[in-house]
Amino acid sequence: MSVLIYVDNTDGKFKKAGFEAASYGAAIAQQAGMKAVAVSLGKVDAAELQKLANYGINNVMSSADERFASMDNQAAAKALAVAAIQCNAEIIVLAHNNLGKAIAPRLSVKLQAGLVTNVTGLPTSLSPFTVNKNVFTGKAVGHTTIHTPVKVLTLSYNSFGLVEKTTDLVVESFDTGLGQADFGLNVEQTQQVTGKILLSEAEIVVAGGRGMKGPENWSGIEELASVLGAGTACSRPVSDEGWRPHGEHVGQTGKIIAPNLYFALGISGAIQHLGGVSGSKVIVAVNKDPDAPIFEAADYGIVGDVMKVLPQFIEAAKELKG
Repeated sequence: MSVLIYVDNTDGKFKKAGFEAASYGAAIAQQAGMKAVAVSLGKVDAAELQKLANYGINNVMSSADERFASMDNQAAAKALAVAAIQCNAEIIVLAHNNLGKAIAPRLSVKLQAGLVTNVTGLPTSLSPFTVNKNVFTGKAVGHTTIHTPVKVLTLSYNSFGLVEKTTDLVVESFDTGLGQADFGLNVEQTQQVTGKILLSEAEIVVAGGRGMKGPENWSGIEELASVLGAGTACSRPVSDEGWRPHGEHVGQTGKIIAPNLYFALGISGAIQHLGGVSGSKVIVAVNKDPDAPIFEAADYGIVGDVMKVLPQFIEAAKELKG
């Protein structure tokens, strides 16, 4: 029996979410007395695959089929089902990112496996198999039991962390058996944003709301983010009004993030916004309204004019970095 972990890649490189899934899967394998097996789909060089040895992975099943570069969810689900059967996987772990959320339900159906998404920790019981997940936008914890022989889990970002445990790694090539008809997605062109930190990977996020008063004041947000090496984000009203691109919108209807540090500057903290950032380790809020809902979720709060507080944040950050 084994724990199978899908570690997705972008342009042949693994991301933090993949290493976190590997750490989590390896910990479950140790808890259950199983082997931790990772799956890599697409062209990834040997040095990159070897990094998985730092996170407790025993074996890697690697398919260097370049057709997986299209991130075809259906094809990836079929390949993972093949890998799960080959290594006799009882538990399958994926990151709770866009790709994992698309693949996991398909994989669950193919393997007739129970599925729990957005898991936040190791199983509290192996018999019956029970895990915890955040519910009601992070206001409560759900205890979910899976009774099927095979279980599929997606791990909430930044909920487990990176746990280094060096092991001897064996990399094996495996044939997914997929034909061209299994790849229904054809990517003709890809445009990538460069020079910016992806919100999904950012350890620190600096976000602004309508309290910033207009797009002309966003230079302060960008300067603080630059000094801290952070990603930039915004509330939904800001993106709806065209002050910032929709790709920066965080919240229940935007991107759901869980950085180590989240700055909410001039954001009131509506429940929809908090639903997308409640997984943050530390929240720092600045708002001139002392009754703003954001202060209920914040670890640190400043009641004041963000236009006056932000420059002080920037100077303090420069002193810290300098």
